[in-house]
Amino acid sequence: MGLDGTYGQRAVGLGKAPGVPPQRPVPFDLTAWAGELRPELEPGIYRLNHRQNAVADREAAAVPAAPLLLRAALNLVVAWFAYLYGVQLVFWVAGLLGLLDDLDSTTAVIALLAVNIAVAIGVIKLFGRMGRWPEVWRRWVGPLLARTVTQEEPAEGVAAPTGPTDPWERLRQGGAPLAAQLLDRQPVSDVDYVRIQRAWETVLGEPELMAAFTEQVTARGAAACAHPSEARDLTGRSPRHDLLTRQVRLGTAQDVLKNPPTHRATGFALDPALLGTSLLAVGPAGTGKTAGLARPLAEALCLQALAGTACAVVIGGAEADLGPDDWYDVVIAPGDPASPYGLDLFGAAAEVDEAAARLADALLPDELSLRAESARAALQQTVGPFHAAYGRYPGVRELRELLGGEPGSWAALRQALADADGMTAHQSDLQHRERQHGRADDPGALLADRLALLDRPAFAGCFPGDAPGKPAFAMRALDHPLRVRVKLPELSHPEAARMLSRLVTGQFVQAAGARRERALFAGLVVDDASAALDAHVVRGLQRMRGANAGAVLLLRTLVDLPENLRTALFGAVGCRMAFPGIAPWDGRLFSEAWGTHLIRETAVTHAPDTSGGAFRRAGRLARKALSGTTAQTESVTVRDVERHRWSPSDLAHALPTGHAVISLTTVTGEQVPPVLVDLRS
Repeated sequence: MGLDGTYGQRAVGLGKAPGVPPQRPVPFDLTAWAGELRPELEPGIYRLNHRQNAVADREAAAVPAAPLLLRAALNLVVAWFAYLYGVQLVFWVAGLLGLLDDLDSTTAVIALLAVNIAVAIGVIKLFGRMGRWPEVWRRWVGPLLARTVTQEEPAEGVAAPTGPTDPWERLRQGGAPLAAQLLDRQPVSDVDYVRIQRAWETVLGEPELMAAFTEQVTARGAAACAHPSEARDLTGRSPRHDLLTRQVRLGTAQDVLKNPPTHRATGFALDPALLGTSLLAVGPAGTGKTAGLARPLAEALCLQALAGTACAVVIGGAEADLGPDDWYDVVIAPGDPASPYGLDLFGAAAEVDEAAARLADALLPDELSLRAESARAALQQTVGPFHAAYGRYPGVRELRELLGGEPGSWAALRQALADADGMTAHQSDLQHRERQHGRADDPGALLADRLALLDRPAFAGCFPGDAPGKPAFAMRALDHPLRVRVKLPELSHPEAARMLSRLVTGQFVQAAGARRERALFAGLVVDDASAALDAHVVRGLQRMRGANAGAVLLLRTLVDLPENLRTALFGAVGCRMAFPGIAPWDGRLFSEAWGTHLIRETAVTHAPDTSGGAFRRAGRLARKALSGTTAQTESVTVRDVERHRWSPSDLAHALPTGHAVISLTTVTGEQVPPVLVDLRS
């Protein structure tokens, strides 16, 4: 990240994003916000203004108040008598043994105190455990004393604020007091604060940048080190974000027994430490996947990009509500003449063969995946010679003509390759490709037919190479904090949209793992990933964990994926999310992935009472004759059994509307069992 904003669009020549609205100052109490307590908590818990979870401090089945208090009182009475008689017993035994005969007054007093303390500790430990005194203290005595001491202290469970702090203390102590004084006098938002703090961390690592940093702050104030788009906030942003912890609050974890005690009745949030293991969300249309998950995460990644901590790529249909266009620096809408940017079909790979292989994977539908290897070879044998001859990648029409065996295109390529020196290997590839043309098993004709779906008048200028068109975005720009929105023409060109979804997703996975600047979190959000997933993407999801990158993949049903990818996908992602109404066969995979846990099960068995002698048996017979009921005995059995955390039936039929069940895994391997979350709160 450069201090003068030289990253992002300026670095890749994309210019300023169109339609960025002027920034209006919003009243924001920076000191109070930065000074809020953000305790270290379990993954998935929203840390800002966190209320201590009282549910985690009590047992799953708390003892009712009356029996608990009665037992505590009885143990207290018995403990008092045990203490009195215990001390007397100790001294009586000591007297019998003659241990007290030679003691002076000082030693006797010390012995008396020691015996009293030892007996008191033993009595408190024994009877306190039986009487459950710690629970009585926690539930009644402690809160009562807290309210008695002062009425101004926060109620039990509320995180006490840390009080006024100096948000620019690090700058003052680190050698930039003038910059801190200037920032004190200006309105600073949370985005500005995080961005400037990140720039300061860069200065601490490279002290020679101190002068440039001070100059930026002096000249621009709170707008120093701004994003190249000059945007400092998002229009219509929601208040669910905490940029200091990089969390986005999705809802409230419900207070139910199925949830882990630490996550009951708490705010539920996601952050890059969780998204770095990738998230798979499955649910039918209309269950809130886009509004409750995709849009908040897209908004969070865009805000973090403005703060200089992330880059975002958001893929979805043109009609999907994934935020307005002015949230993004680059908006790619194939099929829309008003789209300001195009897409580089080969923009992710540094190697020609690798770029051609990814394009071949994107062109082939799932049902033709068996011919993938031959298709990759055919495309590599075409793209490689073309790149060697012309120094650029072919356009859609040029590539289609070469794969289709157009004589004029082959002649021109042969001549251009002959004019270049040292291209013997590429000439061999070209000859092999020409020999394959016309054979029954030639994949070139199939690839040409698939490319024809992109060689349409509606896509004119969207892909570079054929004619001058729109500036093309290349996925290798993920080294910079860019915000990219890809709008797929799902209604007008559905099959082309599927190919482009596969292409952009594959390029992201490829580029995210090859980035040089891994300090930025690279986030991908795919609103409908049914067409975007293939074996290459699934394998790449696990590699992204070590590259500070992750993907959020939304599916309507797992049936949309090839069967061989379903289990592999579940193993590749670390976070799994189920929405209401999923099919039982989808729920089965979730249930198996989440496994089982031990629960205490109570079984009550009734059997006819046959005990006693003749007198009791006669009484039972008389009772049966008069009431018509048989006397029975009751047997209660308590045992620990293994049960599914969430059964397929529960996931398919028992999830309330507006809720979801999600399990979490951090990039360090820490796991959180499935949590039921209300996404509407």
